[in-house]
Amino acid sequence: MPDFDRIPRDRLPALLRQMPKAELHIHIEGSLEPELIFRLAERNGVALAYPSVQALREAYAFTDLQSFLDIYYAGASVLLKEADFFDMAWAYFEKAAADNVVHAELFFDPQTHTERGVPIEAVILGLHHACQRAHAEFGITSRLILCFLRHLSEEDALRTLNAALPYREYVVGVGLDSSERDHPPEKFARVFARCRELGLHVVAHAGEEGPPAYIDSAIDVLKVERIDHGVRCVEDPGLVARLAALRMPLTVCPLSNVKLCVFPSLAAHNLPQLLDAGLVVTINSDDPAYFGGYLNDNFVQTFAALPQLGARQAYTLARNSFEASFVDAPARAEWQRRLDEVFAAAAV
Repeated sequence: MPDFDRIPRDRLPALLRQMPKAELHIHIEGSLEPELIFRLAERNGVALAYPSVQALREAYAFTDLQSFLDIYYAGASVLLKEADFFDMAWAYFEKAAADNVVHAELFFDPQTHTERGVPIEAVILGLHHACQRAHAEFGITSRLILCFLRHLSEEDALRTLNAALPYREYVVGVGLDSSERDHPPEKFARVFARCRELGLHVVAHAGEEGPPAYIDSAIDVLKVERIDHGVRCVEDPGLVARLAALRMPLTVCPLSNVKLCVFPSLAAHNLPQLLDAGLVVTINSDDPAYFGGYLNDNFVQTFAALPQLGARQAYTLARNSFEASFVDAPARAEWQRRLDEVFAAAAV
């Protein structure tokens, strides 16, 4: 175990940037920067409602999750061909490599595209080929997690799952995202049961805008292996104790939480409370093009705003990201070795 006391606080920003880390909560469509939106719109002949990149960026003033989703789906309208999905994912991987991300598990929303007539094959193969290139050029491993849109019906989710089955080898798991309010996990019990039968990993957004009870339901009904967000668990001490006992990972997204008004500021975020409770917390970027930062931005800004977080918490968060990843033990062990090396050098 590194000597955390020998790492002064002024070294933290560099350490946070340098340490290897996994990203487990990244919506790849949410990495679509305005500049690329405009390039793809021109390439595909798509008319946008905004006259310029700057006008689009200025529209990123969200009051809640739904106000974000409205513009998020509008941005995704430029994605029509396999090459578009490749370009989007490759742009993310370039940033991930610069942030010392060693592993990324990408959420993608096929229903956002298939309802516009885009073949699911174009979505999955475009993303898969970007994952292959990221491994070849950057050494980043990655997985694809197909997310169901919870504001749509379970029947639509089942149709989407069946359409994706010819490409099962490229998808490691399924998730549940989009509008949480009034769409409890129970709504998707059958499709998640089917996914588990297929050997897919299962995760779900819960406890961001929805109540703590949604976290319990995601565990009990959907039988998830990770909770995406989960920050409202602190409203139920019994749930916090349960999450700690299960070592149920939470994929927390600090900049997203502030941008969507879950917390008024980073200084008010409950990340320290979650860590102190012994929860398997990870830091992630969610929809970085819309929320003001990729993975290192989330780490550096969060640690700057919360002085109680230091080298020990940084190490724990990185280690948790490896533990919560859908990879084999040798991969985790190698990342852990690299993490230890970085912290040992910082303590000299």
